[in-house]
Parts: sequence; structure tokens; C-alpha cells
Amino acid sequence: MPDFDMLVIGSGPGGQKAAIAAAKLGRRVAVVDRPDMVGGVSIHTGTIPSKTLREAVLYLTGLTQRDLYGQSYRLKDDITVADLTARTQHVVGREVDVIRSQLSRNHVNLYAGTGRFVDPHTVALREVTGHERLLTAEHVVIATGTRPARPGSVEFDGRTIMDSDNVLALERVPRSMVIVGAGVIGMEYASMFAALGSKITVVERRAGMLDMCDVEVIESLKYHLRDLAVTFRFGETVAAVERHPRGTLTILESGKKIPADAVMYSAGRQGLTDELDLDKAGLTADARGRITVDEHYRTEVPHIYAVGDVIGFPALAATSMEQGRAAAYHAFGEPVGRMHRLQPIGIYTIPEISFVGRTEDQLTEDRVPFEVGISRYRELARGQIIGDSHGMLKLLVSPEDRTLLGVHCFGTGATELIHIGQSVMGCGGTVDYLVDAVFNYPTLAESYKVAALDATNRLRQIDRLAD
Repeated sequence: MPDFDMLVIGSGPGGQKAAIAAAKLGRRVAVVDRPDMVGGVSIHTGTIPSKTLREAVLYLTGLTQRDLYGQSYRLKDDITVADLTARTQHVVGREVDVIRSQLSRNHVNLYAGTGRFVDPHTVALREVTGHERLLTAEHVVIATGTRPARPGSVEFDGRTIMDSDNVLALERVPRSMVIVGAGVIGMEYASMFAALGSKITVVERRAGMLDMCDVEVIESLKYHLRDLAVTFRFGETVAAVERHPRGTLTILESGKKIPADAVMYSAGRQGLTDELDLDKAGLTADARGRITVDEHYRTEVPHIYAVGDVIGFPALAATSMEQGRAAAYHAFGEPVGRMHRLQPIGIYTIPEISFVGRTEDQLTEDRVPFEVGISRYRELARGQIIGDSHGMLKLLVSPEDRTLLGVHCFGTGATELIHIGQSVMGCGGTVDYLVDAVFNYPTLAESYKVAALDATNRLRQIDRLAD
């Protein structure tokens, strides 16, 4: 008889939820993770610290209050790294306590160390002392997550040339910084450091940034970031990064040279599978360290599952949690609904971006007719109260059955606001529901009613002409 019904390697969002779900089903469960990484990358170097850092930046710089109190308004003039990390350490500490408590309450065994396969049902646990012990399980869940990918041509030192993991350990706020890569992580950090007053240059080999988002929203973000003195170098590739006593010099293939105090690479993520000895379990990973799974998150070996960032897209904490729960349920024959196709995307730039459904470009490409309804925060009482005159909500509505095809939001609270649209779309609701609904006043949620009225007025004009 194996030691456990389920053994989970990794305690991030996916692994944690898989373990808790299996425990709730009355199974014997164990989790293996390094003692300093309980909660995974999400809590220690990813989602939680970066979003907490963002809150600290917004609070201390007073950036969002400047429309009301003037452009020179700041809560603190000389913001140090200690000011920023105090909040981060507090939140991370609390979150680790919450996870340890949840695992303990549900009688999940937490083993401190790293795991590697010995055979498909056996994992060797290497403890901090170096001692190894064998753990056997009927089912295994791989939830090891990812680390930042590092180009071999760049000499990272973690202080002046760094990745998104090191950026949280900066000794001081850099006066200038080059960020290589205009993906989600790159743009989130670009907006945070720009808000702190760093002169940021973003280098991206593609022609644009965040191409999964609405074009109008991206144009608004670019405008905001340029206003914070961010320079964009699109269609450019980094040839070399030189470290000098007084900073760094980034040399582009076009010949441009960019001096800066620091350089941060945001060049994608690499799956943490190198030390798992996957071959002993009959498994393989691709060049980016990712493991292939089916719709139930099963690998090629039916009793071994993989969830979270290690399986690739969408690699979000929210989706990883749902994958972990679904994998545990499937392993023990518990009925589980398929994850809904409508998954909201939240990007914590300054201001926030969030969307669900399709973009205007995607609908146009698919030859799906749509009408647009827009609400601007400056027209809402709540927008005036909080001092956000730039935010907007956009609804994409089908003229045929009046359902919502997409919802795009930019501005304060966008990542919260999007869930109203997600719920209406998920339940097959129409724009007429939003027109007739009563929202609390004054709120940002009222933007749904304003945008819905805008869309239905446009649809009415078309109907009148067609009569």
C-alpha cells in the first residue's frame, strides 16, 4: 500500500489547491516543497509581492491623487526600497501562514525539501539536511512552476543586470532602467518604476506590446506611460549588455546604446523540471521545461498529473488553482465541471487592464458583426470622486442576439470590475440586462449601465434606418 493517495510536488496555487481538494475528499495527501518556498513562486517572487509592491508604489507616490491635488503631490518625497519592501514582507509572511494553516487544518503532510522521481509511483525527498527518504503515492501531481528564462549571452548579477525574481531585492530605486521585453511582467514593472520616478526604456523585438489586449486600451496605456517619461524601442533586439562601474550600457542590434543604472530582463519563463528526473517516471518536458497534459491535466502517464505554470499557457495563479482542483477531482473519480472558456485576464500595470471575451480585432478577423458601447470614468461621479478621469469600460455587443462578445476595462479597479461582465457573459445574458439593472451610486460598476445604454442607442439607430 502506498504511503499516500496523492503526492503533490510544489505548494504554489495549483499544488496547494490540488492537495486541499484531495484532502476534502478524505484522501491521504502530502506536499513537497522547499521550506523557504511554501506558497510557491506566486507568493515569494511573483504575483503577491509584485502586486503588493504596486500598491505600495501607488500609495507612497500619491500618483492616483494628482488629478485632485496637483502634479507635485506625493505622500513621501524620498521613497526607499525599505519603504516598498516593508509592505511586501508583511503580506508575504501572512500569506505563508495562511497556506501552512490550511494544509495543517486539512491534515495534509508538508515535507520540507525537493522531490525527484525514482519510479512512476515513488518520489525521493531530499531534505534540507541532505538526507533522502522515499515517498510512494497512488497519484502524483507536478506543480513545480517556473523561473525567469535567462538568455545565455547575458551575465546576470542580480543587482545591476537582473530578472523579475531579483528585482524585488534591489538595494535602491534606480534612477534609470532598461526593461527588455514588453510582456505582462515587463510592463507591470515598467509602470511601477516609472511611477517611482525612474527613467524607463522598454526594448521589445516585436512591433508592439500586449497584443492580446484591445488596441484602444494599449494606446491609452502607452500614452500614460509616455507621460511618466517611459521610452519605447519596439522592433529592436538587444545585442549585448555591458556592466560598468557606474551602471550598465545596453547595446541594440541597430547600433543604439542605452545607458542606465540597471537592466531587467523579462524574457519569458522556464519550467522547473530539470531536477525532477522525469525520465524515471516515463515523462518528458519540452525545450522550455513544460509538460504536456490532456483536458483533465493528466500527463502521458495516467496517474501523474501536472498543473499550473509548468504546463504553459495561460500560466496565471487563478487558472492554476482551478487546474489543481480539477486534477484532484479527476484522479479520485469525483465529478468536476470543465473550466469555463470565459477566463478573465488581469494585467496590473498602472492603470490596470482587464478583459474577458474577444477583442474588436479578433471579431473583425472572424467576420463577427458587433457594436461598441463605451463608458468613461470621467463621466461617472465615482470617477470624479477618486480622481480617475482616464479610465474606461468597453462592451462589444452582438447586434443579432444582443449578447456580450467581449468586455474590456482600463483604469482603477479594472481587475475587479471585469467580473460583472464575465458573469453576464457566462450566464448568456444580454446588453438589455445591464440597461435595466440598477447599480449602486456612485460606483465604477455604474459604467456597465452607461456603456450598455451607449451600445443600445447605436443599435437602435441601425434598426431605425433598416425599417
